Amino acid sequence: MKNKITDLRNHLFAQLERLGDEELKGEALDAEISRARAMSSVAGSITDTARVEVDYLKVTKQPKGTDFLPHDGVKRLGGEE
Repeated sequence: MKNKITDLRNHLFAQLERLGDEELKGEALDAEISRARAMSSVAGSITDTARVEVDYLKVTKQPKGTDFLPHDGVKRLGGEE
């Protein structure tokens, strides 16, 4: 899988920067706001599926992450790695 949770964060912060562009006005601003709403909707769906992945990993006690949420060797609660 190509995209990771960090990619989602990067896209959302890039969108936030575009929305903060003081030179953006009129139709261009309206278009950017529309794009931001669409991105927010998609990001919410992606976040929901990530939450399901986390729940799955907790329930199955799998020691590794998923393609989207990779395990980076950080110790988890309870001292597990």
